[in-house]
Amino acid sequence: MRRIRQIELFLLIVGALMLGFYVASRVRSAALSNAELQRFKTQQRVSVAGPRGVALSTAAPDFSLWSEKRIKEYQESLAAQFSPAMGILRIPKINVEVPVLEGTDDLILNRGVGHVIGTANPGENGNVAIAGHRDGFFRGLKDVVVGDRIELVTLQRTDTYIIDRITIVERTDVSVLQQRSQSSLTLITCYPFYFIGSAPQRYIVQASISSPAAANVHAQGWTRAAIRRAHAASSHTMSGCGFRSSKRGSGRI
Repeated sequence: MRRIRQIELFLLIVGALMLGFYVASRVRSAALSNAELQRFKTQQRVSVAGPRGVALSTAAPDFSLWSEKRIKEYQESLAAQFSPAMGILRIPKINVEVPVLEGTDDLILNRGVGHVIGTANPGENGNVAIAGHRDGFFRGLKDVVVGDRIELVTLQRTDTYIIDRITIVERTDVSVLQQRSQSSLTLITCYPFYFIGSAPQRYIVQASISSPAAANVHAQGWTRAAIRRAHAASSHTMSGCGFRSSKRGSGRI
């Protein structure tokens, strides 16, 4: 009987230690996330030189839908140095607020979401393409629907888009990067969301701009820069589970 009580006590102690370790790891994860977000805020405030600048900020990531691997790689990316974010992507429906970084390599997509090089830049007219990990920031895309709102915040302005198309394409189909009938936003991630290994398809969420001012500018015609980007976008191919550009920047999403 005494032996049994000793074993029970031992198991109780081990369980308490394991619980303490888990709680400590979650607290550390939250602390690292908040520290990184503060770094982004500081960088953006420093970069705002004009009186019309807007400080960019993001909320702490919600890891509830993330894979353990993606959480780990996000935490490891906090030690790396990045250029200031190009903007902030907000999707209120799924509580996503994430920095948009330039490029789509693995490190960038572990830290935030990535602007697909060769497509329109955030804050400009054209088709702004942004890629993200299906087991990280973009897992929640499975829950958005046509009519949901998306915001893209830059130092110059905030553009609001309304989702008007959700589709699944093969990884060789890059037509989603082309210009649409009006300024738009294209979000890209791998599909199926819970596929084990390199996912074979791409989940595409497209949204059209709802700002009248931006729509009027669009109606006047594309700028030369936008036309050059339209040609550049055709040089992208989807390789593995990511985008690969003939210019630079490739990554798994």
